[in-house]
Amino acid sequence: MKRLALLILLLAASTTLQAGEDKHASLRFLVVKDYNGKPVRNAAVVMHPVEANGKQSRGGLELKTDSEGKANFDGAPYGKLRVQVLAPGFQTYGDDFDIDKSEMEITVRLKRPQGQYSIYDDHPEQKKEEPKK
Repeated sequence: MKRLALLILLLAASTTLQAGEDKHASLRFLVVKDYNGKPVRNAAVVMHPVEANGKQSRGGLELKTDSEGKANFDGAPYGKLRVQVLAPGFQTYGDDFDIDKSEMEITVRLKRPQGQYSIYDDHPEQKKEEPKK
């Protein structure tokens, strides 16, 4: 009798969980160098849910890439997810992704920092205006 009651309880709980279950995805990240495709080790992959109005939700999760540039996360809720990747010596990467499949692979190509534009530097590619007479 106890087994039958336990079985009924488990079936009822299973049905309730399936009815109210939120969908979750398994995310696989690969972080590589843009200029040669080699993996970036120990990069921080930061994930934040994004609300319907486009604003980033509070909270979030940070992962670190392994020696092959990979990081994994199981249990990401379906919906919009903001992903930022930070690594010393590279530009910060950021983009929003629509999580809509049970498994997703996201490849991030990190770029080297770019030089800053200065009005004090020579810029021979720009035409200099001739003074008007």
